[in-house]
Amino acid sequence: MPNFRHFQRLVVQILCKPAKNTNFMATIKAFIRVSKTKNVAAKVRFRLSDGRVGQFFHTSEITIDPKIWDAKTEGINPKVPYDKDKRNAFNKLISDRKRLILNIFSESTQSEKLEAKWLDKKITSIINPVSNKPTANSSNENTFFRLYDQFLNEKDGTDRIKQHYKAVKRMLMRFEIYHQIKNPDFKFMLDNVDTNLLRSIETYLINEHLLFKSHGYIFETVPDSRPPKQKGKNRRNKIFRYVRTFFNWAIHNEYTTNNPFSRFKIKEDVVGSPIYISIEERNHLMDYDLSAKPRLAIQRDVFVFQCLIGCRVGDLVKLRNDNIIDSAVEYIPRKTKDGRPVTVRVPLNATAKKILSRYSNIETSKLLPFISKQKYNDAIKDIFEMAGLTRMVTVINTISGNEEKKSLNQVASSHLARRTFAGNLYKKVKDPSLVGSLTGHKEGSRAFARYRMIDDDIKNDLVKLLE
Repeated sequence: MPNFRHFQRLVVQILCKPAKNTNFMATIKAFIRVSKTKNVAAKVRFRLSDGRVGQFFHTSEITIDPKIWDAKTEGINPKVPYDKDKRNAFNKLISDRKRLILNIFSESTQSEKLEAKWLDKKITSIINPVSNKPTANSSNENTFFRLYDQFLNEKDGTDRIKQHYKAVKRMLMRFEIYHQIKNPDFKFMLDNVDTNLLRSIETYLINEHLLFKSHGYIFETVPDSRPPKQKGKNRRNKIFRYVRTFFNWAIHNEYTTNNPFSRFKIKEDVVGSPIYISIEERNHLMDYDLSAKPRLAIQRDVFVFQCLIGCRVGDLVKLRNDNIIDSAVEYIPRKTKDGRPVTVRVPLNATAKKILSRYSNIETSKLLPFISKQKYNDAIKDIFEMAGLTRMVTVINTISGNEEKKSLNQVASSHLARRTFAGNLYKKVKDPSLVGSLTGHKEGSRAFARYRMIDDDIKNDLVKLLE
């Protein structure tokens, strides 16, 4: 008799195998079904169509008078007299629900989509999270990932941070499937996560890139956008910090009293000395003749400008002309927008103003002619190599944690510009609070320590205090 678990895995592989044609894109249409009398308020329904897996339907709690519904615009008929604010609010409900459905669809596994009314169940768990709180008599089983979704729904943070948390959820789901090979009855529960299980998760993280080849069905059941890469110590630490944050939330909301991290200590990250270029090297880059490479000359200007204002690349590409106020650039760092928004104001020096004047006539609201982040980083490496900024630097290998020697142009990136701003300023003023006010770091931020180097110049100044 064939092994049942093996047979089950084969079925999952067949059902969850993605279609070869991936050119289709999911689309959503809102519609209503009108009763014969047309006097009863109709519920707005949604149809999600995907060429790979078919159609899915969701009947929402949103209601509308059929007489004012417009099938073409999928909202309140624009020709019908209606309160402007109420019209906008209703139409926003429709667009928000569409966005939610698309997010759920992209994050759900193929096996989840095989369940009856899976879309309605997912949406209900998000828009009515209180009803999902387990009671004293409810089973702890099967609530782990549902509560994780609720945690994400309630958590403040940027979309990028939430994507990281969702990636951790998918990793935990894959670990659950893998762990079931040895323990078929295993399921994640808030109260069964202990130190030993966390160590098993750590071992899984170390080997996940290898399991991708030997246990492919796991990754077909819970897919990611790309194959897993080997994870270094820092990356594994970051994943455990995300899981710890989830458990702190669960404990705070009295879903569990179990704290698996009370005895499982997350290791310290391996971080090398921050690498940045000197003011002399920055000026050499600015003056280097790139007239034969006009595309690189533009990105050189962008990089030097970033060195002079110290913002993250995510904030840099969003800067517009109206961010310049009274000879200074003002912006709210993306990392603070969903927490405690802080406005950063950095006065522009003569070099920064000179760069901006070069592009004052471009027909766009963008402050500078930005390209994609990846192409920007590639261009920076090329510019450094052409300008001869190739001195050897010591870096930490993110996988092994060991020191390595690399040329400066190999490690140059947009973030080096931010370190250049912070590092050179700190050498001048030696005041982390003052420099932090220009970089957007909170006072006492541990991350700020990575942006400045306690070098020999600073040490010599300290020693002189003893004379």
